[in-house]
Amino acid sequence: MATVILVRHGRSTANTSGVLAGRLPGVKLDERGHEQATATALRLAAVRLSAVISSPLERCKQTAKAITAARGAPLALGTDRKLTECDYGDWQGRAIKDLAKEPLWKVVQTQPSAAAFPGGESMRAMQDRAVEAVRRHDRLVEEQHGPGAVWLAVSHGDVIKAIPADALGTHLDLFQRIHVDPASVSIVRYTEARPYVLGTNTSAGDLSWLTPPPSARKPAKRSRRKADDAVVGGGAGPTTAG
Repeated sequence: MATVILVRHGRSTANTSGVLAGRLPGVKLDERGHEQATATALRLAAVRLSAVISSPLERCKQTAKAITAARGAPLALGTDRKLTECDYGDWQGRAIKDLAKEPLWKVVQTQPSAAAFPGGESMRAMQDRAVEAVRRHDRLVEEQHGPGAVWLAVSHGDVIKAIPADALGTHLDLFQRIHVDPASVSIVRYTEARPYVLGTNTSAGDLSWLTPPPSARKPAKRSRRKADDAVVGGGAGPTTAG
């Protein structure tokens, strides 16, 4: 079972100007965003990553490049359009304070599964394509690098919130209860039994425990189903990487 680390891009120029950037070109990390990306890169430096996949938007690629640059061994950066920002359509580029006055704003807050942006996509479609992309990459990473592999996906706030919501079996109408800060780390492990959410919205702390010991990177002799079961009582926690 592979593990995906979900990283939101660092703070952008649109975040600080109060504008809904959406897919507008030229939206980059601001000075604080670069600092956040560097701090996340340091947190991830001890984690053995098998792949890095980013949204094609510049603020995500900047964040992903900061993470790959901090590593001793070079790691290629891939992109996937299905990890891109929600298509906010006519809302894109408008001030958040003005959008909050729109009738659709309340729908986005209380019933996002029914929200479809004029000239854009629905939040349900956003979740569906993002979850499909993450699960597809997760399968490929495990096939190529083994069940203990860890990989990284760099994306956007609403997109990342939608992925652990799906993993938790939480209806999209409740996904606004999940918070995702700039450059924060969330972690999901997919197994044959179920997904496990190992962390959400973390901005500090050691992540070296995500790299499994060598024995855990090989197919287990016991059945995969048993290996994926939840441990009654909670278990002993992650083992230290070897």
